[in-house]
Amino acid sequence: MSSESVMELPSICLAEGGKLKAPSGDDVVIVAAYRTPLCKAKRGGFKDTHPDDLLAAVLKALIDKTNVKPTEVGDVIVGTVLAPGSIRAIEFRMGQFYAGFPATVPIRTVNRQCSSGLQAVADVAAYIKAGYYDIGIGAGVECMSIDTISNISNTNPKAQSFPQAQDCLLPMGLTSENVAQRYGVTREEQDQAAVISHKRAAAASASGKFIDEIIPVSTKIVDPKTGEIKPVIIAADDGIRPTTNLADLAKLKPAFSKNGTTTAGNASQVTDGAGGVLLMKRSVAIKKGLPILGVWRSFEAVGVEPGVMGIGPAVAIPAAVKSAGLELDDISLFEINEAFASQYVYCCKKLNLDPERVNVNGGAMALGHPLGATGARCVATLLHEMKRRGKDCRFGVISMCIGSGMGAAAVFERGDF
Repeated sequence: MSSESVMELPSICLAEGGKLKAPSGDDVVIVAAYRTPLCKAKRGGFKDTHPDDLLAAVLKALIDKTNVKPTEVGDVIVGTVLAPGSIRAIEFRMGQFYAGFPATVPIRTVNRQCSSGLQAVADVAAYIKAGYYDIGIGAGVECMSIDTISNISNTNPKAQSFPQAQDCLLPMGLTSENVAQRYGVTREEQDQAAVISHKRAAAASASGKFIDEIIPVSTKIVDPKTGEIKPVIIAADDGIRPTTNLADLAKLKPAFSKNGTTTAGNASQVTDGAGGVLLMKRSVAIKKGLPILGVWRSFEAVGVEPGVMGIGPAVAIPAAVKSAGLELDDISLFEINEAFASQYVYCCKKLNLDPERVNVNGGAMALGHPLGATGARCVATLLHEMKRRGKDCRFGVISMCIGSGMGAAAVFERGDF
């Protein structure tokens, strides 16, 4: 890196262990993060859109908006959950070509359940840090209109002798009920969290906050009655309900247990969508003259009891923050996936987080939870909000619970510090 490049670096950054030091050209930074709109599965704007088309939209945006050459990308890693891995991997390879990438650029998928999109970004960051390549893309895609959650068939009988193994097979809704019951999260608290999520998402959408992160997608919708194919441009999330209120939510019946508290109104929506994040070494970003949106600081994946898998963020967030050399009070913004209101409420209370710093533009109860894409979507939402807030917002965290009993979290620093 030239002396001129060094002079352009910010004066300080946080190293491992919390010690201040001059930033390095080897730091992993994010120069672009975008997502598609998030649309209701089976009845929303992407119900007839192929997963490879969703991926192609974000890949093309990352390249077009930064003028990075596709040939410079060392790898594309895509989080995805529901589809058979080999099928979706081939589809994503096809989508890569739609976006203008040459055959020389490799691509692969990763599946760590609901954290898959974040795991993809973490994998790219780790590979850049290790020196395997200088530029990479971490992304996520889920088409829940096409693929549905199914129970494991032909379960190994051995699982009956291992309670934790049996709990890995619990429907996610029942783990939500377990969290609510074990930790005393009331129906009212859950419904209130849902109301706040929708109101914040509606306000963010109405004020244009999502414009910087959303890539409009040209696609088609098939009329279910006539079969007519209509070309459309989907440019906004379609799961937000601005009029959501406590009275209406209270009328909904429990979805997973007769006497439970988890309903269709206080759980995440099944959703179609995609997100993508372009990462590179800081020295490369400076050489290319690209503004740095964020700096990758740490990532942690942790294990928790499968029967209460929703508590994962409460364990993963402190681990990631400590790994970055920070304290919880240093974090200005949190994006915590609202898989279920019960676990979201519990995690916020357990960590004593300021509600005004968490999911400030709504979360998965309003926007939706396209499983493999959520982590990448959160990166786009968090970093663009941190940029808007300026110098008062230095560090942000993304976290989510993970099916079968895990949690993941990552720490980011705003790029212009």
